[in-house]
This record gives sequence, C-alpha cells and structure tokens, in this order.
Amino acid sequence: MHVIDSHTGGMPTRVILEGSPDLGSGPLSARAAVLAKEHLDFCNSVLLEPRGQAGMVAALLVEPVDPDCVAGVIYFDADAVLGMCGHGTIGLAVTLAHMGRISQGTHRIETPAGVVTVELHDANTVSVTNIESRRIHHDVTVEVAGHGAITGNMAYGGNWFFIAESPLEVSAANIPALTDLSVAIREACIRRGISGPEGQPVDHVILSGASPNAAALHRNFVLCPDNEYDRSPCGTGSSAFVSCLAAAGKLAVGKEIVLESVIGSSYRLSYQPGPTDGVIPRITGEAYVMAEATLVFGQDDPFKGGIV
Repeated sequence: MHVIDSHTGGMPTRVILEGSPDLGSGPLSARAAVLAKEHLDFCNSVLLEPRGQAGMVAALLVEPVDPDCVAGVIYFDADAVLGMCGHGTIGLAVTLAHMGRISQGTHRIETPAGVVTVELHDANTVSVTNIESRRIHHDVTVEVAGHGAITGNMAYGGNWFFIAESPLEVSAANIPALTDLSVAIREACIRRGISGPEGQPVDHVILSGASPNAAALHRNFVLCPDNEYDRSPCGTGSSAFVSCLAAAGKLAVGKEIVLESVIGSSYRLSYQPGPTDGVIPRITGEAYVMAEATLVFGQDDPFKGGIV
C-alpha cells in the first residue's frame, strides 16, 4: 500500500494512493457507506498501531464523480468513516502538490459531504472553502456526571458537533481531563437524543476557552469519534463554530478570525452567507509532508490488522 503522510497543525493525515479495497463507482457517499459497512478491518490496519498512530486520519483517494474535481477522497479515522475532514483536506492538497498533481491556484475536491474548493497558496499553505455549515440546535443542556449541567449548541460543519464553553482551562496540561469530559458530554448528548435533522448523532465535541495569544479569538479542544483529541483546530469543527458565531450575530460576513487548537496551532477563518440558512466557511492553514512509504501487511504478521 502506497501512502504519503503529512501533518496539519500537528494533526496527521495519511493519504492512501493505492492498495485499497474496491468500493465500486457510485456516489462518494455510497462508497463511504460501503467502506464503513464492509471494510473496517482495512481501516484499522492502516491507522492503528503499529503502522498508524494516535489521532491519524486517512484520506483514501478515489475517482470523483464530478469531472471538474481534481480528486475524490473518503476520510476515516480509527473509529468512523467521516463525511469531511478540514485538516485532512489541507494535508491532501499539500500532498497532491508534493506529487505534482496540482499547482498553485484553486481546485475542487469531491468528498462524501459534497464538493469543497481548495486554494493552494504555496507549498504548505492552503485555504479550504467548506460545504455549507449551520447551527442545528441552540442552547441545549445535558447533565454530565461529575460536572452537572453543560449547555451548548449542536452544529454541522461536515461532521456533527456539540459545542460548549469549557469549565476547564483549555491547555495541553488538561488534555486527559478534557478528553474524559468530552466523552461524557457526547454520551449524554446521545442519551438525550440530541441529533441532526435525520437523526445524526453527535460525533465530535468542542470545548472552547480563552487563548493566551491575543490574536486568537478562542482556543478549542476538539474530541474526535475515536476519542482522540484533534491536534489541529479542526476544520469541520471550526466551520461549525463559525456557523454558531454567525447565527448569534457575533461574527460579521467576511471578517477573519483566528482559532487555535489545544496545542496552540491555528487556522484563519471567515465566512460568506450560504445558499440556505447556513454559512460557507473559508479555512486557511498549513500542512507539511512528513513521509512517503509502502505499507507491508505480511500474512503471518500477528498485527496485520493493527493492535485493536
């Protein structure tokens, strides 16, 4: 299996160029469903140790349906197939440039959640124009054992987020406690039935706090479906976050802000009005290629499928 690894703000992306299972040739959403239903062992083998690492997201290159797209991609982590991944799209664009498949300028990439636009500014800097993002539920409260009532918003930015002010300082020293709290919040959301318009459950949690950097509006902790924290500020999460600011009248159209991750890496964000009731976020970040490798899966390897 031929892969290229990069990181975006510290969050690793593994682009899979060849060696993946046959998912058919239908819409990317249908191919993503096949991957989720029939090939989770493949996903685990790519991302779990010893070949993968904690927090890594895979970007499986596939043929796009839309002929105007330079690539199709299906993202997944160690727990779920994802509709979209912001840091992964930045990493993918930098990887495609590294391969000589795209140059500076604007390009379209097809994902299961829809077509996104990327602008490659230089070898490492990319702006992603995401799909329409929106606040789904406003000021909903869940009871979390040990913490009491937590009130926040549910929002969509390509994945499904519960977003709340953090009762803990958002800092690297608090990552274990923030992780435990976020897992408990997500479980509480699921128990209470907080969901998207078609019953989509909360799969990510954002706990937002103040940043020590005066240039940043917030520093956010983001929990991913595999219970790992996002080392980057999370592109889909930042999109959901911006949609909530816009819905609350706290961010003007076109105004650029900076959001930080729990480790201090940053994205620049702004938005334009969406075609319906949401917003179209624009996310700018940096990614760096780290490795190009061939993964080997020996038939006699006891950890061929990863350490589960």
